[in-house]
Amino acid sequence: MTKRFIGVIVGALAAASFLAADVEHPAPAIPEVKIAAIETEIAGLMARRRIPGLSIAVVVDGRLAWSEGYGWADVENAIPAEPTTAFRIASVSKAITAVAVMQLAERGALDLDAPVQRYVPTFPEKPWPVTLRQLLGHLGGIRNYRADDFGGQPDNADPYASLTDALAVFKDDPLDQEPGTRYSYTTFGYTLLGAALEGASGSGFAAYMREHVFEPAGMGQTRIDSPYDLIARRARGYTLLGVREKWAGRPPTGPLRNCDFLDASYKLPGGGLVSTAEDLARFAVALGSGVLVRRETFEAMSTRQRTRSGEDTPYGLGWYVEGIEGHTGVVWHGGVQKGVTSTLYLVPRDHFAVAILTNLEGGLYLGLEALAGRIGDIVTRPPPPSNPPGPS
Repeated sequence: MTKRFIGVIVGALAAASFLAADVEHPAPAIPEVKIAAIETEIAGLMARRRIPGLSIAVVVDGRLAWSEGYGWADVENAIPAEPTTAFRIASVSKAITAVAVMQLAERGALDLDAPVQRYVPTFPEKPWPVTLRQLLGHLGGIRNYRADDFGGQPDNADPYASLTDALAVFKDDPLDQEPGTRYSYTTFGYTLLGAALEGASGSGFAAYMREHVFEPAGMGQTRIDSPYDLIARRARGYTLLGVREKWAGRPPTGPLRNCDFLDASYKLPGGGLVSTAEDLARFAVALGSGVLVRRETFEAMSTRQRTRSGEDTPYGLGWYVEGIEGHTGVVWHGGVQKGVTSTLYLVPRDHFAVAILTNLEGGLYLGLEALAGRIGDIVTRPPPPSNPPGPS
């Protein structure tokens, strides 16, 4: 860890520092010169975007090669971020839920092209059938958020006892369009998908994920989010006053503050998991090695879906496919919700992945996907010569 990097973070955040984790994490398997280059990129981003805390884990050649934490997991109490700090991962949850659904499809326990009512009989019939494949690819016509969903509050504050109960938020609303005709991103569609997973498996969502995804992948710190439970090493979430200014192309000018309250029980499959950078790296390793689903299944998930008219969408089955400027062969998912922005970025052909978690909401404005791409370039390109030749 370089003194120069520490100085940048301290100057930018007025108190941030590099952290030494109090638990074991992988010894670096990346050359120090490349780690220094990665840290320079992280320092610049944290300074520009005023990110309080960030955790990162990198997979090289199909194994967890390096991880680290920077800044503060809890600004008020000066608790440093570590590679094992637990963050909400927001919509990165969708990629993990999609893997669980595809496991059931592999076993013949679930038909991706069946109407969703086969597995969720309480979901009302619509003018057209909605299939699980369409839900996975955001082609099912289910609406996304609406301003009046939570009584004018910034987000949901009410606990839902089950995913079936959570369907009440949207189940009686008309579809936005005929399924299959247009890509339309929706977190509510993944709530319905999670209810279908429960119906097909006969297991609760949390129990299924723990037994069939988290434990096989070695994701020991990944779990369902609850604002009431005690979660070890949980990061506090933050926002910047004026963060909405980013949509006008201007950086937020307001001070850092604690984020608004969120009870994510209405969207567990699409945005309700808590994890660590290291656990997400382990998920990427398990996915690439065929532990969770067959390789051909993941290839199908990594293929862009098409509308009925033949137009490519940006999304496969639970994953964005490419779309990161200057990079090909990328499969990824980002997430943003109250107090967090996250990304999980995979390049399967290179057996490379990077997970980046922060405790600042901001979404694409933070530039985590671009940072992941630059880290991929640093890790996979040849290192500079240790003794460059002099002039001839």
